[in-house]
Amino acid sequence: MTKQTHDENTGGTAEFANQLAARLAEYGDCPCIEFEQRWYTGEEIVDHIRAIELALADVSTSERVAIIVRNRVPHAAAVLGCIAESRPIAMINSYQSAESMARDIEQLRPSAVIADHQDWTALVLAACERVGSAGVSLSLDPPRIETVLLRTRSADPVAEVPGLHILTSGTTGPPKRVPIPLSALEHTVRTMTGGETAARDDPPELVYWPFGSVGICQLLAGPFLGKRMVLLEKFSVEEWVRAVKTYRIRRAGVQPTILRLILQADVPREDLASLEYLPGGSGPLEPELRAEFEQRYGIPLLWAYGATEFAGSVCAWTPELHQRFGATKQGSVGRPLPGVRVRVIDTVTGSEAAVGAQGFLEAEVAVLGPDWVRTTDLASVDADGFVTVHGRGDGAINRGGFKILPETVRKVLLGHPAVRDACVVGVPDARLGQVPFAAVEVRRGAPVPIESDLKELVRQALPSHHVPVAIEVVEQLPRNAALKAKLDEVAAMYGRE
Repeated sequence: MTKQTHDENTGGTAEFANQLAARLAEYGDCPCIEFEQRWYTGEEIVDHIRAIELALADVSTSERVAIIVRNRVPHAAAVLGCIAESRPIAMINSYQSAESMARDIEQLRPSAVIADHQDWTALVLAACERVGSAGVSLSLDPPRIETVLLRTRSADPVAEVPGLHILTSGTTGPPKRVPIPLSALEHTVRTMTGGETAARDDPPELVYWPFGSVGICQLLAGPFLGKRMVLLEKFSVEEWVRAVKTYRIRRAGVQPTILRLILQADVPREDLASLEYLPGGSGPLEPELRAEFEQRYGIPLLWAYGATEFAGSVCAWTPELHQRFGATKQGSVGRPLPGVRVRVIDTVTGSEAAVGAQGFLEAEVAVLGPDWVRTTDLASVDADGFVTVHGRGDGAINRGGFKILPETVRKVLLGHPAVRDACVVGVPDARLGQVPFAAVEVRRGAPVPIESDLKELVRQALPSHHVPVAIEVVEQLPRNAALKAKLDEVAAMYGRE
């Protein structure tokens, strides 16, 4: 792999990219990535990278490349290789229709598109032809990387800034692309690894989040720790547990849905005995779920808070903090990470809120620049510097002038013994503007709860305007590739036959 830099201001980018290229080369003929229970050596991964580079020979490293990305070995090689070349990359969601992929290509106008052979549909090919993009097809069975389209558009006059345009999780609608400069990816890796070091014979990293979003962090953590990786195309309890049990994995990132799936599957405690702790995030962790999981498996949950815009986490628990404060600050997402400052802004006055008061959370991440980035999450910071997130301010439901935070209603519904998970959204109402609607996921084997009983549960715990106008009981909530509930699809359940 060769390296090119675009100008003298990309020193941090070049250093990160060069480090990645060097780390990938160090694997040699040793195992690098396990996929579908078959190990691929470092040399095989580098061979994939070189073949992709050859297919992109007519596309300079300053031009944007789009990847219709899947969690597969050739795609991992494409992402790693493009980062090692300091190429600007835009991720395109593979969990969408061919029409949507084609529309993304026309909006992005990349100089090249890399996609799995199954995604090179007539619509995608036609979109590439319209914008003049080169096309590269990836296949693992049989292993093949080939050019399917030659570029017909000349290079854009302005070079792209090296970086990743990765996708948000898309819980509130279509995923959005957020630019992350390559110079910030060291922070991303550090938030995934906690700054730890590792030896080549340590247990592998478990990589299963979608590459188009936070999964890129998991993918990069492996080579920067010099560790092997077990790659899952999609999360499944069976494969996740197999990897943990087979390789005696000591930590692996989780989110609330994964904890619920493990509990629902009644995974034997001994199968997870190697896990020392589980860092987690990507959603609030209810105290009841934390207690149920930790009591069942004896594994500490070290929760974190972050966002795509921050290139990773900004607050997190560490094992040391958990030992000191875990029993007294269970609802917190930890303290700010090194290189990060946080503050809470009063929602009315716009000034910094007092200690313990709620407001909009802002963060300053050194590697992203000096600006404070405002979130729409309501949070508070206590006297010890621990951050607690209380819910999304922008998701508030305005019911005839009464403000309802969906997370407040959700927490009450989760208190029903038959409810495994719940989602609360605002739906239009001709008289009140918006009203709350809920969908609940039932625990396996539990009796189906009666809607009136669920409403009464909310009525007893909260003011009456919090009671959902309807509650749909479902076997499984609609989820995106990151296993988060899809709010638009839940809202679409309201009023259907």
